[in-house]
Amino acid sequence: MMFRICGLIFLGAVIANSVDAAPASSSRPVDAVNVFIGTGGDGHTFPGATRPFGMVQLSPDTQVRHFRQSYPWAAGYRYEDDSILGFSHTHFSGTGHSDLGDVLLMPYSGDTKLEPGYPERPFSGYRSRFSHKEERAEPGYYAVKLLDHEIDVELTASDRVGMHRYRFAKGEAAKLIVDLRSSIYDYKTKNLWSSIRVRKDGIITGMRETRGWAAGRQVYFAMQFSRPLLTREIHNREDAVEYRGFAGPGSGPQDKAKVEGKALVAALDFGVPDDQTLMVKVAISAVSEDGAIANLAEIQDWDFTAQRAKSKQAWDDALSAVSIEAKPEMRTKAYTALYHSMMGPSLFMDVDGRYRGPDNQVHQADGFRFHSTFSLWDTYRALHPLLTLIQPAQRNADFVRSLLASQQYSPDGILPVWQFHGLETWCMIGYHAVPVIADAYMKGIPGFDADSALNAMMASAEYGPYGGLKHYMKLGYVPTDLEPEAASKTVEYAFDDWTIARMAEKMGKADIAKKYYARAQNFRNVFDTKTGFIRARKSNGEFRVPFDPTVSNFGSDYTEGSAWQYSWYMPHDNAGLISMLGGDAAAISKIDQVFDAKVDHKVYAHMEDISGLIGHYAHGNEPSHHVAYLYNYFGAPWETQQRLQQIMKSQYQAKPDGLSGNDDLGQMSAWFVFTSLGFYPVAPGSNEYILGRPFLDKTTLQLPNGKQFTIRAQNLSDAHPYVASVSLNGKVLDQNYLRHEQIMAGGELVFVMQAEPNKKWGNPKDARPYTQTPYQ
Repeated sequence: MMFRICGLIFLGAVIANSVDAAPASSSRPVDAVNVFIGTGGDGHTFPGATRPFGMVQLSPDTQVRHFRQSYPWAAGYRYEDDSILGFSHTHFSGTGHSDLGDVLLMPYSGDTKLEPGYPERPFSGYRSRFSHKEERAEPGYYAVKLLDHEIDVELTASDRVGMHRYRFAKGEAAKLIVDLRSSIYDYKTKNLWSSIRVRKDGIITGMRETRGWAAGRQVYFAMQFSRPLLTREIHNREDAVEYRGFAGPGSGPQDKAKVEGKALVAALDFGVPDDQTLMVKVAISAVSEDGAIANLAEIQDWDFTAQRAKSKQAWDDALSAVSIEAKPEMRTKAYTALYHSMMGPSLFMDVDGRYRGPDNQVHQADGFRFHSTFSLWDTYRALHPLLTLIQPAQRNADFVRSLLASQQYSPDGILPVWQFHGLETWCMIGYHAVPVIADAYMKGIPGFDADSALNAMMASAEYGPYGGLKHYMKLGYVPTDLEPEAASKTVEYAFDDWTIARMAEKMGKADIAKKYYARAQNFRNVFDTKTGFIRARKSNGEFRVPFDPTVSNFGSDYTEGSAWQYSWYMPHDNAGLISMLGGDAAAISKIDQVFDAKVDHKVYAHMEDISGLIGHYAHGNEPSHHVAYLYNYFGAPWETQQRLQQIMKSQYQAKPDGLSGNDDLGQMSAWFVFTSLGFYPVAPGSNEYILGRPFLDKTTLQLPNGKQFTIRAQNLSDAHPYVASVSLNGKVLDQNYLRHEQIMAGGELVFVMQAEPNKKWGNPKDARPYTQTPYQ
């Protein structure tokens, strides 16, 4: 009866706070977050426990499939599933490709089953069914009841340690599976090596090395228990091992204190606990088992409730950088987006400052905290600019110094492209660490050496073997007969080059600035004025034919997009775009076609990442993210306001499948946060934010310099989607953009909303945002 009473109390709390339940009334930002948003559909977020930018992301995995079938399970968990495989300690939030799922634990009762079994066959393995009615999650905490084992599970985390609390049925032995085989985006030979070691003090340590997205990735762990371990079995389930070596002491899986191999799984038995509870702490390390043991010190005791409270407070402190007043659903969406924007880049450094770099060697961080998980093709656009407004300068400097340290130890001598756990993956295109660094420098963020940074940026921009750069530097464009995705690479390189020029100019390096400002105009070399589209050229200078602006494919002329989506990508020189299209009216007409086109969704159905379609506009993928704001450059900001309402209403919902595409390490969410505030950084490095329209009644930013910046929306409603006027600190604002310095000075921005568009505000050329070449 004691178990039933405790279980009912626990489950009552779970049900009261499940995803379908109304949130409790609270003014704390952390209580407004719904961590299940994005866990269904193709959002690819996870609901588990982590800290802001934490190294551990402890979350349930519902299915692990072969990587060719794994896209829906990129975060390990998918809301549509009804069984849980186990709880692993590393995850990505919102990626369109994946890996991780390291060190999977699964508590169980009854007979030992070493295989996970099948979702469609209950009791076929150690996995268990669950119900969303008996599941709860909030920032820093996750709880669920494993129905097949009658076990209540709770998870929380510090930066480097995941903490588990399991409540077993009365009289049941506390048992635990540790599976080092399980991996997100799995395949048969992915595990290169692994080990499990039972130490004399009861701590279990180990490691595994995998050949996945980041080849040769190593992760180490240390595991500590609240109860003594009574019996153990450690198995290597490899088959067809050609050479096993000589047998050591002991003859069975229960005898060995250390086992190594490629398919390790352990079954641990802790006996019957008097209080029905077993707790586990798991620390991970980039460096070694000893490093993981040292990281365990982050959580000194077994007070789970206190640790959960610390995690929640850490999130409340981080989220409190933005104070939001809005209707409940909108407030939930905004704070959840803010939450998702603080998942990465994630800490990847032991407590002693050691980390593993892109050379797969161990290095020492001196005066900064090393971070990894840089999804730069996505996050340079809005996530990193957002973090310069809501995170301390030291955090942003840490990001920059992590990028520079990675360049220092890169075997290729260049900045990260898509890096996680310190290692390069070569995923996506561009050298987009460059705008992250330039944007930080242009905004005056201290804490890194500008000369070293500029040299690292130029090293990436001039590394000929990468992505057709040797052709780009010679021809002024990437030729499509020599390099795939050539049109996209050309225009993205041109933008990155412009940010180098901006930083060099501010540093007084005129020759460098001149060189890269010239390279920034290379987008013109792939713009076809006859068709009005960005197109790929061959090495002989001819455009590739035949040409269809709707064509998209992996390895085609465009990266995860078509000509309709990429022909707007010259964010640093939209006056140049206007000129090539034939003037404001022609530009407005062309961009209207993007949104208003009647597009059969089958046109893009073969491309997983092209989603969230409004005509040819694809909000579920990054190349479209700035497009709605371009009307401001064309002298029609009311059109931007109209399109933003259309996007916000159709692409974001407060439900598990509420994201129209992968959250991409917070980029989709950062777009939402900026747009909700009323402005967006179309060209990071310009120090300008393009004014849209607000979607929140009142927002106050607690700026990193200690000042406050408030945004108020008067007459805000669905019936008033247009901006009548804007004022800054009581003075009418005629320009349709904000300078970064204006925000950082503190004060108040007021939007007055109305039913009809104001076609005079923001229209004159001197009211429009920066472009590299002047408006004609």
